[in-house]
Amino acid sequence: MSQTKFPPGWDEERVRRVLAHYEQQTPEEALAEDEAAFADQDDTVMKVPHDLVAAVRQLIAKHQE
Repeated sequence: MSQTKFPPGWDEERVRRVLAHYEQQTPEEALAEDEAAFADQDDTVMKVPHDLVAAVRQLIAKHQE
């Protein structure tokens, strides 16, 4: 049996807490959370073709360094 691999800083408990958060949200709370994420004036949301996602992630990582 293989073990589940989590990203750095994550473990099973953290995953369970995140799942519980979203499973317990009302539709109104979920909408408010989504709207708040898009209200950030420092970020832009855009559609990126799947084959370019890795390149975009690399650019973002370089920018954050």
